[in-house]
Amino acid sequence: MSADKNSWLTPILDPLRPVMRELLAASLFVNILALAVPIFVMQVYDRVIGHSGMATLKGLTIGVCVLLFFDYIVRTSRGRVMQTVALRIDVEVGTKLFDKVMHLPLRTLESRPTSFWQTLFRDVDAIRNTVSGATAILLADLPFVFLFLGVIFAIGRPLAAVFVAMFVAFIVLAWKSGSALTDTSGKEKNVQSSRDALVAEIIAGRGTVKAVALDRAIRPIWEERQAGTIEQSIQRGAVQDGYVNLGQTLTMMGSMALTTVGAVFIIDHELTMGALVACNMLSSRLYGPINQLVGAWKTFAAFKQSVERLGEIFNEDEERRESAIRRERPVGHLAVEDLIFSYDKKAQPAVAIDRLEIRPRGVIAILGRNGSGKSTLLKVLMGLYHPEKGRVLLDGSDIAQFTRAELAGWMGYVPQECVLFNGTIRENIAYGLPGCTDEDILAAAQTAGVHHYIVDLPDGYGAQIGEAGSRLSAGQRQRIAIARALIGNPPVLLLDEPSASLDRQAEEDLRNTLAEFARERTVIIVTHSPVLLPVCRDVVVVDKGRVVAAGPAAETLQRLFGVRQQPAPQAVTA
Repeated sequence: MSADKNSWLTPILDPLRPVMRELLAASLFVNILALAVPIFVMQVYDRVIGHSGMATLKGLTIGVCVLLFFDYIVRTSRGRVMQTVALRIDVEVGTKLFDKVMHLPLRTLESRPTSFWQTLFRDVDAIRNTVSGATAILLADLPFVFLFLGVIFAIGRPLAAVFVAMFVAFIVLAWKSGSALTDTSGKEKNVQSSRDALVAEIIAGRGTVKAVALDRAIRPIWEERQAGTIEQSIQRGAVQDGYVNLGQTLTMMGSMALTTVGAVFIIDHELTMGALVACNMLSSRLYGPINQLVGAWKTFAAFKQSVERLGEIFNEDEERRESAIRRERPVGHLAVEDLIFSYDKKAQPAVAIDRLEIRPRGVIAILGRNGSGKSTLLKVLMGLYHPEKGRVLLDGSDIAQFTRAELAGWMGYVPQECVLFNGTIRENIAYGLPGCTDEDILAAAQTAGVHHYIVDLPDGYGAQIGEAGSRLSAGQRQRIAIARALIGNPPVLLLDEPSASLDRQAEEDLRNTLAEFARERTVIIVTHSPVLLPVCRDVVVVDKGRVVAAGPAAETLQRLFGVRQQPAPQAVTA
């Protein structure tokens, strides 16, 4: 594991060192108390049975019962220590990951499939379970195998050679199984990720899958990836089972060899029966932790992969968290200078603009054919995409100086596909301005023209909208998304194809709404609809990422298309 990818975990684990010391101390007492029963058995065989020592038996029994009671208390305390570790890991790593994902640039989030980001949060569980679960206890118990080895040397010295030979055999087995299982577990994880990515896409597009009956085309792909996952799982399982079975065989061989050699020394009067039985009992404490390593390597491999995957994300560049300067609410004057943005550095730029100026207030339409870069330009203007060269100015200030939260407060955004979240209408509108009042929500809904619809619902603003707003029509989702964008009263409003899912009457209503917005805001819309053009003050025509025309709507449309702009209805003119 590279140091860079592992460095993020060190600050989280360092404060847990006192807790880890408590764990080691508890493990020390647990392992010392584990000697009680074997020593008790040895004493009963050697001192009680041969001499009919009932008084000795009573004393030994009482003493062992007391020790077992303390053993229970110590184990319970160790369990609580592990719960404390698990809680801290969940809080620290989970919060750190959530904050990081929220501050990653949009292009970074789009560069990986949805299933990858879901896997990251499962990685938090893998790290927690490794650091605070049975694997952590196993690692805490491993150093004490030498304690049991020393006790065996003390009470059964003639058997020492057998224990040393078996101990070395188990160490070699654990080492070999670790290297083999790390490789097979990595391959299994890769094919699982490929399958999970396909499943995530199917679920996200389930409406299309059902409507077009895509199951016939997707099924062979899913079967291929599922077969690959099963094949790798079987291979990993076969390797793991082979080593686990070999470890169990070694355990039985060790017990057989120990009994055989012990019997010879008992016959020669060099070892007592009690010592042999006690050594047999201690052998399980000696071989057990090492044998468990064989089955635990998959957990270690998953832990290593999770740490590296999270480390890779934590090393990604993120958006600005603190503004370089403070400024008042902008008016809404936008300008683009020498700007270049590319999705792929090897391909031609998706947006390449030498100079573009958007005056404050009024409706500005961005026109162009499909794939000409209109939506990309919109995302560059609001800072969702960071240009490779050049800059975007808001009232003369480079937007790269401000945080995402500040830009979102100044520039409301309604995407072409409006995404709402499972919850109430009120909650979805309030997401645009956490801590807003009911008056703010009502004002935004009324401005967006959705209030009259909401109040007709049985639960009003408390109505549940379902997953992704599935209980609402496309137009209703869009109006709620507009209300969410308006809740903070931003001076700039950007809308991507706002009329794509609306009928003619709804388009005309939206046109009137946009005209009202433009009295106090700069409204920039990407559109193909001629219905919205009458309220546009200016238009910007884009082709292949470049501005081919820009200016007053009437002049530009007449020059490019020979179309005279129709005047907007008198009632809604600014």
